[in-house]
Amino acid sequence: MMPVSPQEAAEMLRQAPGPLVIVGGGTQLRPGFAANAELVTTLKLNRMVEYAPSDQVVCAEAGMTLATLQAELSRNGQRLAIDPPQPEKATLGGIIAANSFGPLRTRYGSVRDLIIGISVVLSDGTPAKGGGKVVKTVAGFDLPKLMCGSYGTLALITTATFRVHPVQERSITLLARKADPVELVKRVRALQLEPAAMLSVDRDVHFRFEGFAAGVAAQREKLRELEEAPWPAPLDAPVRLKVAALPAQLPQVEKALAPLQARLEWLPMVGIGFAHTQAEAASIAAARRELLALGGSLVVEKAPFALAPLDVFGPPPPSLPLQKALKDRLDPRGVLAPGRFTGGT
Repeated sequence: MMPVSPQEAAEMLRQAPGPLVIVGGGTQLRPGFAANAELVTTLKLNRMVEYAPSDQVVCAEAGMTLATLQAELSRNGQRLAIDPPQPEKATLGGIIAANSFGPLRTRYGSVRDLIIGISVVLSDGTPAKGGGKVVKTVAGFDLPKLMCGSYGTLALITTATFRVHPVQERSITLLARKADPVELVKRVRALQLEPAAMLSVDRDVHFRFEGFAAGVAAQREKLRELEEAPWPAPLDAPVRLKVAALPAQLPQVEKALAPLQARLEWLPMVGIGFAHTQAEAASIAAARRELLALGGSLVVEKAPFALAPLDVFGPPPPSLPLQKALKDRLDPRGVLAPGRFTGGT
């Protein structure tokens, strides 16, 4: 099914008899939901709804890709300050549903920090909306943030409203080869530097500074011994794992991932990384056990369906009863991506 309007999407959900899986660009498909589910593709919900450059707010349909939105915003010297993988394929609805992000999270946060309004269709075809068109909207139930990371299990997202930022005057990347990311974070804080992004790849640590030219030059001067270099190209592999631990626990994270022969993109100031590998389910489970023992986590973001059975999330969180109650409230028929979320919800 491929609706071309929110109204058609509502009618499709209203009439659908069985399991449905909502798909945008397909960048985070993986095992973990009903094999007999019918796909609802949002790619034709791809129109710009409203854009007010002077207010730095944009509203677009959920099937628009991030790259398309960025091209439109750039005409006015603006951008949506997120950088998840595969922006040419990743749709706005999919980014919200998976709470996707990249290295810019260091400065701007994830999509849940930039979304201010949303419209959805519930599984019975009922339209609903939350938030608004201004950044300081706080009244009522926070539906926009609830949809972030819901993986299409609660509703079909039709439109989203975001706060946008100006494109920066200048941007540079500095490289520290084979360095200790933890020590570099300490140094950055001691020097009162504000990188827009900081990324460690195989212990090569990249800093991105952006802003007005004078400010970027001043920050670059404080790290004068580092060379300038291109920002690293994104890694890719059949399996992408999101791992988390305390920033200072990077050595233990690397040890846990070593049997997977994974390459790790690590955000040193956040304590979250992405491991790219071809490992099998048993090896992933063993790495997860080690990370859990550290107080961390491992979530399978992308994997081939042939890797099933695969535990995507690991042990369910203490909040599982609340999450199930929300699922029952918003999707009482249980037709939206059954089994796709943590705890089989």
